[in-house]
Amino acid sequence: MAQFGAEYEEIGYEGMIEEESGGFTLLPEDDYDFTVSKITRGRYEGSDKMPACNSVTVELTVWGAQDKATISERFFLVKKFEWKLSQFFLSIGVKKHGEPLMMRWNIEGMRGKCKVYIDHYKKNDGSDGQSNKIKKFYAYDEQVQTVSPQPASNTPQQYQQSYQQPAQQTAWQPRPQSSGGWTPGNF
Repeated sequence: MAQFGAEYEEIGYEGMIEEESGGFTLLPEDDYDFTVSKITRGRYEGSDKMPACNSVTVELTVWGAQDKATISERFFLVKKFEWKLSQFFLSIGVKKHGEPLMMRWNIEGMRGKCKVYIDHYKKNDGSDGQSNKIKKFYAYDEQVQTVSPQPASNTPQQYQQSYQQPAQQTAWQPRPQSSGGWTPGNF
């Protein structure tokens, strides 16, 4: 039998419901804070352009001014994309500039900053579609002004609390930088 994610959890006949948006939010192109919400290891089977290799899909909760969006980023574990892996690990403050890093993927709850863009594509039915993608991950010590979450006055209290609660850090954290600014992996 197939395994389904939490989004397919059954709801009872008298169950509580609250989601109204259909689960999809398109953020405007800008710089945002993110939290790593899920890690999935996998295997890319290969194509004409890329050999078979290990891959990791990182699900990010990206915090907008009025809402949040989930963006998935797939990392192919090949030398050609080592720069992208370094950029990501620098963003969450696990990798330090100029130093090698033995990758560890127990990073759920860690935070960073990124540039988001809108990708325009054709759907299978021929219609136009849009989705958010990550253009760049900013290093922990880059001074970047990100969109600040400011929930609307009609936004439920639960959203305000969920953003303000600090994520539990489960992975190694570097010592705070003494040069001021923000602490790597935290906001």
